Amino acid sequence: MPTRRAILKATATTFLAAASSAALPDLVFSKAPLKGGQAPGYYRLNIGAYEVTALSDGTIAIPLAKLYANTTVAHAEAALAAAFQGPSSQTSVNAYLVNTGERLVLIDAGTGTFLGPTLGKLVANIQSSGYKPEEIDDVILTHVHTDHSGGLVAEGKRVFANATVRVNRREAEFWLDSNEEKKATAAVQKHFAEARACLTPYIEAEKFEVFGDDAEILPGLGSVLMAGHTPGHSAIVIESQGQKLMFWGDITHGDVLQFDEPDVAIAFDVNQQMAVAARKAAFQHAADGAYLVAGAHIAFPGIGHLRRDDTNYDWVPLNYSL
Repeated sequence: MPTRRAILKATATTFLAAASSAALPDLVFSKAPLKGGQAPGYYRLNIGAYEVTALSDGTIAIPLAKLYANTTVAHAEAALAAAFQGPSSQTSVNAYLVNTGERLVLIDAGTGTFLGPTLGKLVANIQSSGYKPEEIDDVILTHVHTDHSGGLVAEGKRVFANATVRVNRREAEFWLDSNEEKKATAAVQKHFAEARACLTPYIEAEKFEVFGDDAEILPGLGSVLMAGHTPGHSAIVIESQGQKLMFWGDITHGDVLQFDEPDVAIAFDVNQQMAVAARKAAFQHAADGAYLVAGAHIAFPGIGHLRRDDTNYDWVPLNYSL
């Protein structure tokens, strides 16, 4: 004769089997397509009363080890590999938008359509960040290389229709000088042609101004001449309520080798010896001052501090914050 326990056990087994059978159709999974892409490339922080928005123009794979100078390819590749970067390193191109409360100022303008489809994302990211290109009052260039000025134009027209472009006087005179262009190598001559294409629409519209060495550019925005990478390469400085941020431009390319070995130059430097001297001075000043710096080719958002370590310097990225 079945016991009560046996009856309950049999009932439970039958119920579970039925429930499992009923649930089987829900266990069939669809194959969702891969999405690709990243979130919009902007990052916001406050420097005192100023709002700073880091903007990504994209990334590009560059064979940095083959472009570095004053070292060997093997050594550079080993240093990059130790930081989990391959022979072609994904290199950021960053720009920065400063809202002082009185003016909206863009520092560097990205690449536009000059350097391929993985770049040229600046305008889209400006819009994603809540601003519009026509709202920008000024564009300050750390220098005129195409990855900093290419985004000024699209199909020969000004992208920032209401902005005045501001460049160090030495920088403007160099890149707009036909005699300098004639003396340049074929590779560098391309940069002269691109500089004219990017700057001329603003010059013709009387929306182009130059500033002096170590000069105040606009109220609250100063400059520090760091020549070498280009003749008028300048860092841009903001200070507010005791906080400071220096936009370095191209003091470094990448965030691995040159912090440990500041003597390493890169093929893009117009004067490598001066570029090395400028980098060493910038590193020392930033480490001593403990202020934030922003690099155009440091992994996005490219903002952080420098500290000394047993191999010269260490890059300390800004801690992410909402």
